[in-house]
Amino acid sequence: MPLPFAPTRRRLLVAGAALALAGRDLTGSALAQPAARRTADGIPFPAAGRRDWAAQIPTLRIGISGGENEADRLGRYDGYRRLLEETFKVPVRLYPAADFAGIGQAFSAKQIDVAQMGAAAFAGVWMDTDGAVVPLVAAEEEDGSIGYVAVMVVRADSGITDLAGMKGKSLAWADPNSTSGYFAPRAALRAQGIPTEGGQFFSRTGFGGGHEQAVVAVLQRQYDAACTWASAQGDPEKGFNRGNLRAMVDKGMLDMRDLRVIWRSGIIPTGPVAARADLPAAFKADMTDFLLALPAAHPDIYRQIERGGGAGFRTVTVEDYALPIALRREEAAERRRRN
Repeated sequence: MPLPFAPTRRRLLVAGAALALAGRDLTGSALAQPAARRTADGIPFPAAGRRDWAAQIPTLRIGISGGENEADRLGRYDGYRRLLEETFKVPVRLYPAADFAGIGQAFSAKQIDVAQMGAAAFAGVWMDTDGAVVPLVAAEEEDGSIGYVAVMVVRADSGITDLAGMKGKSLAWADPNSTSGYFAPRAALRAQGIPTEGGQFFSRTGFGGGHEQAVVAVLQRQYDAACTWASAQGDPEKGFNRGNLRAMVDKGMLDMRDLRVIWRSGIIPTGPVAARADLPAAFKADMTDFLLALPAAHPDIYRQIERGGGAGFRTVTVEDYALPIALRREEAAERRRRN
C-alpha cells in the first residue's frame, strides 16, 4: 500500500544535497572548491623515512570506530598500523572505540590524531569542536561517487516485503551517532510522514549496539528489522561490494539468502578519514598521499580497512558533508521540539 507523505515537512535529504550542489559553504557563501585528487591519478606511495613532523607527533594515534567486535577491528587494522610505522618511522597505536561517539570524544580530548569516521560522526565532531577536525579523503566507488546508502533489512522468512509491512513491527537502529544506521533513515522516514519513535508506526525501536550487532539481532529474532549501510553497488547476493553486509558475508557471519532488503535511502556522502586540524600541514599532506596511494600499492591492506572493494580514495573537504551537518542540526532541533 502507498506510504503516507507529508508535503509540508522540510525535505532535508533534498535540501542538504541542493546546498552542496549549489557550491555554497555552510553559511551560504560562494565556494572556490579545490580540484579533488584521486587514487586513480596514480599518486606515488610515500618513500619510507622519518619526517620533521614526528617531533610533534612522536606516536601516531589512530582511532577505530565501532560497528563490529573489537578483535575483528584490531585484526583488520593491524597491517595498516604496521605499514604506517614502516613508512613514517614512528610508533603507531590503535584506539578502538566502543561506539561511534567514542571517536568524537577522543578527538575532542586530543587523544587521537586520525580516524576513519562515518559522515554523521564527522559532522558531530566538527560541530562540537568548532572545526577542530578536517576531512582528508573518503572512499570512492567504481562509478566515481563518494556515497553509499542506508538499508533496512528483515529476515527473508518474515513475510515483510516493503516498508509498509513494518507497521507494528520492531526496528533496531545501529548506533545513535551513525549516519546510515540512525540519522539518515530517521530523516528520510520522517520526510515520508512516518513517525520514527517506537509505538507510533513501529511497535518499538532501539539500538543494536553497532551495525554488525543490529543485523545479528534481526537474525536472532530480537528485532524485526535493522538499519545498516551498503555501497548499493556490486552483487546484492554477496552483500554488495562494500559495507557492513559484505563484511559479515566475508566473515561467514551472514548468508544474504537469510535477509531481505526492504528499503534504501538516497545517497549519503561516505564518511572521511579525518585528522585533527591543529596537526602540522606536512603531516596531513603525507597522510593524504599515503591513503591515496594505498589501494594501488597495498591492495590487501586497503581492502581490509575498507571492508570490501571500491576505486580507492578521493580528497574531500568539509563542504562534502553539508548534508550530514544539516541532518545533525535537524536532529538537535527535533529533540528541542520534543522537549
